[in-house]
Amino acid sequence: MNDFIKNEMITHQILITMGLMSLSLFCKAQTTADTVRSSPVTIPGNGLYEHDFLYAGEGGPETMFIVKGGSVVWAYTHPAKGEISDAVMLSNGNILFAHQFGVTLIDQQKNVLWNYDVPDGNEVHTAVPIGTDHVLFVQNGKIAKVIVMNIKTNTVEKEFEVPVGNPGQVHPQFRHARLTINGTLMLAHMDLHKIVEYNSDGKVIWTLNVPQVWGVTPLKNGNVLVAEERIPQVEEYDRTGEVVWSYSGKDLPGFKFGGWQMAYRLDNGNTIINNWAGKGNKTQVQFIEVNKQRKLVWALRSWDQPADLGPSTILQIIDTKNRSENVQFGNIR
Repeated sequence: MNDFIKNEMITHQILITMGLMSLSLFCKAQTTADTVRSSPVTIPGNGLYEHDFLYAGEGGPETMFIVKGGSVVWAYTHPAKGEISDAVMLSNGNILFAHQFGVTLIDQQKNVLWNYDVPDGNEVHTAVPIGTDHVLFVQNGKIAKVIVMNIKTNTVEKEFEVPVGNPGQVHPQFRHARLTINGTLMLAHMDLHKIVEYNSDGKVIWTLNVPQVWGVTPLKNGNVLVAEERIPQVEEYDRTGEVVWSYSGKDLPGFKFGGWQMAYRLDNGNTIINNWAGKGNKTQVQFIEVNKQRKLVWALRSWDQPADLGPSTILQIIDTKNRSENVQFGNIR
């Protein structure tokens, strides 16, 4: 065998060895990535059986689900672009939802009962029913507005402008607004990093600085429950601005969180918090429930059959015993 052939064979063997080493390293890296978990294998609670609920979220098709008795009993995909940022089931079973470029009311037979499309250049991410004839929503835009519409006559009955941090960036202005028990409006100004309470004439009557506010839920006791997305953290503030209860993602070792956008207080005093994240490796939890003592009592993780619920934003508990606190306090008309 001459030296040229010998050298070629040695080179070929080296290349094969290097290729096998690279393949081994690649497979090891893939295995590591696939097995890194965002939550423990065993999580507390009874999964889909823990509560009956309405579920919706951002980051995929505009899909909503109703889960009862551990099974999906209703599902709906809205045939439009955008993202569902807010949704609520009314007492008559109809569902009102804001989906970035419009607000729509449907019944459970999936008939559209009312619809509002925002003007070009605007967005809408939150909507609140007032009785069965009126809807309040916040329209992001260069000139942002709170609007109350009579959905029977399809006419605007009240509107007032609200300030924004950057009129040229519409998307991050507002995500969540709710009426209080006194009929005022609590609005999360995301790009101004504060919560503002308005009366029905648009006058500011209370404000609180919250650096990363996303969701705001006024409580029956007069306090305000706030979700700060990127920390992630939830705080309950009293009207002096003092934190009377809080919960952080750091309180749950073994769990990795994306962003906490919404927090809801149940009638039994427990707090439900969403964890927004893409599907990833499907080990993320979508919602958690903690009690007043900050103990984790339930975590929802449902990315596969029998229910691939997708990324989470909205969870309205519709149990007969433990409903979410009322989402349509008062009357702002």
